[in-house]
Amino acid sequence: MVIELLTTSVHLGMYQKKLGKDKVLKRLIKEHGEIKVTKKKNAYLYLCLSILSQQLSTKVARVIKDRFLQLYEGKFPTPQQIVDTPVTTFRGIGFSNAKASYIHNVARFAMEQGMEDKKLNKMTDDEVIDYLVPIKGVGRWTVEMLLMFTLGREDVFAVDDLGIQNAMVNLYGIDKTDKKKMKADMMQIAEAWKPFRSYACLHLWRSLNN
Repeated sequence: MVIELLTTSVHLGMYQKKLGKDKVLKRLIKEHGEIKVTKKKNAYLYLCLSILSQQLSTKVARVIKDRFLQLYEGKFPTPQQIVDTPVTTFRGIGFSNAKASYIHNVARFAMEQGMEDKKLNKMTDDEVIDYLVPIKGVGRWTVEMLLMFTLGREDVFAVDDLGIQNAMVNLYGIDKTDKKKMKADMMQIAEAWKPFRSYACLHLWRSLNN
């Protein structure tokens, strides 16, 4: 997971004070320093990029992302341009058939139903999830990544993310033999992190990088 450190409207001391009540996060914050969350534009594009990055190493995902943007002369493609790009072209730069189809689905949805930043920014986290999950190829985890890294939402907890699971198992001694109980234990611990669970996730991912 690549973590971008960007500016935010929230006073950073607020999240540090809140999360610092957790001994594990207090140590991570001290080690990592500030981790910031922000909004980006073109949500439909970042949703496409999130899909193409799934189940790939960071290095491979970057290569395919670069190839994808090169199809459009290095510029951000419009939803119409993505729809007009044949599946065979996407296959030629490393997409699977499924991912090529899913990205077309996202682009069509953006054109037909709307995925403008202004529209999504007016929705709650749950409303964004309910709105986008019906797109074939888009799951809850994918939308959670969009909420956190594109829409700049500060209280997202990605309980299904393998990295978050591994970090919390290692740092909090959670038993991972029973997946259902593991997730329940994770959610219980994360309750204390509200309303800054996105920052907690970023620190947990960073702990894996270390």
